[in-house]
Amino acid sequence: MEAPHNSPAAETAPNPAGTDPASAPKPAAPDSAAAPASTASAEHGGSAGGAGAVPEAVTVALTVTSPEQMQELGRRLARVLAPGDLVMLTGELGAGKTTLTRGLGEGLGVRGAVTSPTFVIARVHPSLSGGPALVHVDAYRLGGGLDEMEDLDLDVSLPESVVVVEWGDGKVEELSDDRLRVLIDRATGDTDDERREVTLVGIGARWAGLREALG
Repeated sequence: MEAPHNSPAAETAPNPAGTDPASAPKPAAPDSAAAPASTASAEHGGSAGGAGAVPEAVTVALTVTSPEQMQELGRRLARVLAPGDLVMLTGELGAGKTTLTRGLGEGLGVRGAVTSPTFVIARVHPSLSGGPALVHVDAYRLGGGLDEMEDLDLDVSLPESVVVVEWGDGKVEELSDDRLRVLIDRATGDTDDERREVTLVGIGARWAGLREALG
C-alpha cells in the first residue's frame, strides 16, 4: 500500500556510502512481460488542423498480473522515454504507481531507490550514465500548474528530465502539450488479486508511435 501524505518538501536521492547503485542487482524480468491486450485510437475533438482541435491520443491496453510484471513494464517504458517527457500516473492507493516508477528508474539508470514520495512532494534521481534525471512527483497536495512545480526548488531543469507525476490529473497538464497518461485499475474491495488493467494514453505528436515502440 502507498502511505498517507504528510508534510511537503523536495529532495535529491542520495548515493549511499559504499554503494554503487549502478551495480546493484535488479529484479529478474518475469517469464512473460505484459503484452498489449488491445489497442485503439482515443477520441479527439475538432477537425484535423482546425481551430480548437485537440491532439489525437493513442491508447494501448495491457494486463499485468504481478508486481514483477508492473516493474518490467516500467523498464520497457523507460526505453522510449526522453528528456522533457511528462508521465502522469493515475490509480488508487496500492494500484502499483510506485512499482511502475521503480521500473522506470531502473530502466533510466538513475541514482537512489525509487520509493513512494510520502514525506516529500518531489524527489530528484540524477542519472548515473549521462541520461535524463527522473523527477518523481506526488501531486496529491498540489493545486496544479507550472508555478507550483517551479516553487519546489528542484535542482534540475524539467525540460532536461523525465517527470513522473502521481495524482497529477487536472493539475500538471499545462506542463506539456505532449504527455503520457498511465491509468492503473485494480480489483475493488478487500482482495489480494494482483491483476491490473493498465491503459497507456499517449497525447500529442510525441506519442504517435507508442504502439510500435512497445511492440
